[in-house]
Amino acid sequence: MSSAVVLSMAAFALAASLSPGPVNLVALSTGLSYGFRHSLRHVSGATCGFTLLLLAIGGALQPVLNWPPAMIAIRWAGVLFLLYMSVGLALDDGHLRARDPRRASFRRGALMQWLNPKAWMASAAGTGAYTSAGSAGSVALFALIFFVICYLSLASWAALGAWLGRRLPTPRQVRWINRGLALMLLLSASSLAVVPLGDTGQASLR
Repeated sequence: MSSAVVLSMAAFALAASLSPGPVNLVALSTGLSYGFRHSLRHVSGATCGFTLLLLAIGGALQPVLNWPPAMIAIRWAGVLFLLYMSVGLALDDGHLRARDPRRASFRRGALMQWLNPKAWMASAAGTGAYTSAGSAGSVALFALIFFVICYLSLASWAALGAWLGRRLPTPRQVRWINRGLALMLLLSASSLAVVPLGDTGQASLR
């Protein structure tokens, strides 16, 4: 495989991973609430979740994308999950010091990716564009590149949240940040509810 193709894979992964979206917003919120070190559980879960999804769609799960009932179920599960998280952020009291760091969850990060139809469609678009049909090697290389870039991108958002957490002196300021994040998650849920499934591949997976 040429270096130009590898660089193109990396550019695709960076554009998909770094742009604002639900998973990145939750990474920022997790860094704000629990600090950078503990937020890496969410970062690791989301990265592993997406990488496994990418590998699965590059292999056995491709037919699921062509089965409308499955994609509709994934879409509405994602909408409900984002609504649940946005309500939690909106009701947060803003007190950071009393947080249990174990609530920064690897499992929640991974689950967000598998319930995100944008992640499914982006995985399909990426594997279709950059991997050869039936080539396990090219799928594995694409997944490896995505893993590294996705992890660093999510970690950057978590680091931004941790930086804000160290500089916001009052719970009132934290509450306003959380309510802003809750609103953005609500908008993300609304977009999932109204955008046709065929169009989700054009959106950022984050």
